[in-house]
Amino acid sequence: MLVSGYDPIVGYAALWEGMVGNPQAIGETLRTMIPLVLAGLSVAFAFRTGLFNIGVEGQLLVGWLAAVWFGYAVSLPAFLHIPLSILVAAIAGGLWGFIPGYLKGKLKVNEVIVTIMMNYIALYVTYDLIKRFIHEGNEKSYDVQASASLASDWLSSLTDGSRLHWGIVVAILIAIVMWFVLDRTTLGYELKSVGFNQNASQYAGMKVSRNVVLSMTIAGAFAGIGGAMEGLGTFQSMTAMTSFTGIGFDGIAVALLGGNNPFGILLSALLFGGLKSAAPQMNFEADVPSELINVIIACIIFFVACSYVLRWALTRMSKEGK
Repeated sequence: MLVSGYDPIVGYAALWEGMVGNPQAIGETLRTMIPLVLAGLSVAFAFRTGLFNIGVEGQLLVGWLAAVWFGYAVSLPAFLHIPLSILVAAIAGGLWGFIPGYLKGKLKVNEVIVTIMMNYIALYVTYDLIKRFIHEGNEKSYDVQASASLASDWLSSLTDGSRLHWGIVVAILIAIVMWFVLDRTTLGYELKSVGFNQNASQYAGMKVSRNVVLSMTIAGAFAGIGGAMEGLGTFQSMTAMTSFTGIGFDGIAVALLGGNNPFGILLSALLFGGLKSAAPQMNFEADVPSELINVIIACIIFFVACSYVLRWALTRMSKEGK
């Protein structure tokens, strides 16, 4: 900030105020972290199983649209409508993750290239579906029914009118599910083993291709649920988008900062959520461009990455010393 000609003390004071300065700021910080948690979990699940899921953005978008469609098109009691809407989003995101997973597992096609391409397919397919079929001629889908909404008057009043919703509970539960699956089940052991060494896993009798496909499908499902949190919670609908939300790409940074650990991701998503939600406050009070938040995030990622490089270098030096 100082180099750019802004007062860093005023800027960071405004940033802190926008993150946790009052109940509404806290509510918005928590609300912003919700999709970041799911995006980070999606990236981390793939990382932990030896894959690189760059397709979180696309998986999130198709999950978002699927949840919104089910939320307004189907009439059910709330105790069924909400979980089924989330399940539909998970299935949509999972199917979007299944495609690169299948191509990787069966045909050895690089998942990075496929997932990047599928992000753009998801962006323009969801745009076209909204404008031509779901709500013809409009830029926005219909709003979800109240029975499918994650919005909470109680949480909103508790945080002075913020948009905090019950998705915060869902995000925490999914983090616990990921921890349990990867660290407490045979399936998780197999998935991690295949990611660590496919040849050894195959020799041990594990089905490598199946586990690769399953890993990307589960990662896609997590991202799809992240989309549902936006569609059923924050916005209650979906806009026909011409550019990416950025949530999926931020998920990579969230996973990296959280060390690919579900509980670490909750903390890193909280930090990123606070930075994202406080950016307008910093701009309004200190006249600091909100884009500077991206610079701060980039610096965080840079120093975290440096720690990984330094650890690798020290390990290598110690081995050479022996």
